[in-house]
Amino acid sequence: MTPTFNRARSILSGLFLSACIALSALLIPPAPTKAGDVPTFAVDASWPKQLPNNWILGQIGGITVDWQGHIWVVHRPRSLTDGEKAASLTPPRAKCCVAAPPVLEFDVDGNLLRSWGGPGDGYQWVGREHGIEVDERGFVWIGGNADDDSEILKFSLDGKYLGQIGKIAARTNSNDLTQLGRPAGIAIDKAANELYVADGYGNRRVIVFDATTLAYKRHWGGYGKLPTDDKQPPYDPSAAVQEQFGNPVHCIKIANDGLVYVCDRSQDRIQVFQKNGTFVREWFYEKNTRGDGAVFDLALWPDPKQTYLLNADGANNEVRVIKRDDGSVVGSFGHSGRNAGQFALLHVMAVDQKGNVYTGEVDGKRIQKFKLTSDALK
Repeated sequence: MTPTFNRARSILSGLFLSACIALSALLIPPAPTKAGDVPTFAVDASWPKQLPNNWILGQIGGITVDWQGHIWVVHRPRSLTDGEKAASLTPPRAKCCVAAPPVLEFDVDGNLLRSWGGPGDGYQWVGREHGIEVDERGFVWIGGNADDDSEILKFSLDGKYLGQIGKIAARTNSNDLTQLGRPAGIAIDKAANELYVADGYGNRRVIVFDATTLAYKRHWGGYGKLPTDDKQPPYDPSAAVQEQFGNPVHCIKIANDGLVYVCDRSQDRIQVFQKNGTFVREWFYEKNTRGDGAVFDLALWPDPKQTYLLNADGANNEVRVIKRDDGSVVGSFGHSGRNAGQFALLHVMAVDQKGNVYTGEVDGKRIQKFKLTSDALK
């Protein structure tokens, strides 16, 4: 046999082997998700601890977990009824209770560490608290969704006012570069030092600012297009999907791989983007849900790959567990009700590095903790 023939035969054999390997990869289905890999949870009915000073919470407008593992909550003191805040009336109607300050910081065991918030010198507090984020530099960002809440406020960890984007005034439109429109959610891109806003109950967009100078950077609407404020018909699951976000654009989260997840709440969908606003994909959940919608809030799972996305659904009062690679639902927990582990208008959600989930309710006026019970982080 000549050397040339031997070389040719070796090349053909190699090509045949490569083809077989490639074909095998196509024929073998991906490994199914094992039960132990999927996050499951149990409610911790002892969390949080009893608040001091005869305090009580109103509607929960936002919840987040900071870099220390502390849980931050912004609630709505003005949502409390006279019966709920009876001790603060003049004269007092009953022994309990008094509205807690709007911003509260808890440790993982449910102990209250710090509280503050409300009107102060140099700024106008929001009319209805909605959305809170705490970044690793120690700044607290708070939004609001009352009619004239066109701002995001910036504070230190102990409540010192540091600045704001926008101001208390009537919203203008979804392409205004300085005023917001009843913003609902906030996210920080640490690497780029940028602040992302889900804007919101009035506007229909994502808008991005420099997190230090607060200067405008960019914005986009549904599918990455320029947003409009054209009147939309009520959501109809049998109709063609809307090109624009509906109201509210309720949450925004940024994954470690650079994907940006946006809650188009009333239209039952999550839209996914690159950081520059390029549209990537969308997923629908409980698409027949009308009214309040099925996609209220999101949280990224804390494993290195951020394998899962947790979705708080306030209309159906459940949290679903979604595989981030394909959008499939692999689990859920919760049910409408007022017992521990149930929800009365589930509104917001966060997850810590240990896989504990924290939720906040509007009608329930409470926060809850759900402990991880599976091996999803091992």
